[in-house]
Amino acid sequence: MLLFKDINGRPVDPVNHTIGVLKNFPYAEIHIGTDSQNINKQSRYTTVIAYKLGSRGVHYILSKNNINIIRDIWTRLWKEAEMSLDTAEWLTQKVSVKVEIDMDYNGDEKFKSHKLISAAKGWANSQGYKVNIKPHNQIATRAADYHCK
Repeated sequence: MLLFKDINGRPVDPVNHTIGVLKNFPYAEIHIGTDSQNINKQSRYTTVIAYKLGSRGVHYILSKNNINIIRDIWTRLWKEAEMSLDTAEWLTQKVSVKVEIDMDYNGDEKFKSHKLISAAKGWANSQGYKVNIKPHNQIATRAADYHCK
């Protein structure tokens, strides 16, 4: 499993953290999303578990990983879906929670990521997850994008 940290860089156990958030905010929505960027000779992936706390804002934890560069955009973007789904599966097996997957794929056909929507969304839906794509409800991927740079 990925190593998660809070926004100050302190290690966080996602299971205990999620249990704690839900104890204080039982109606919190949980969103998981991943973003990536190629930087120098590496592909940086940032996965976020975001907790929408009703009208009290959003709180999140994140995991950053650098791997050898993936130059093929389709492979790099597909890995974003894999990392989000792996995290969602892991978390929901440990804690009985409902999560949504935020995918950094654009619903507008002029963007390259649009071509991945059908397959990636279908995969996540088949696992029982609600999927959010751009421009709708991008809670986790907005945070991931911010920390990926």
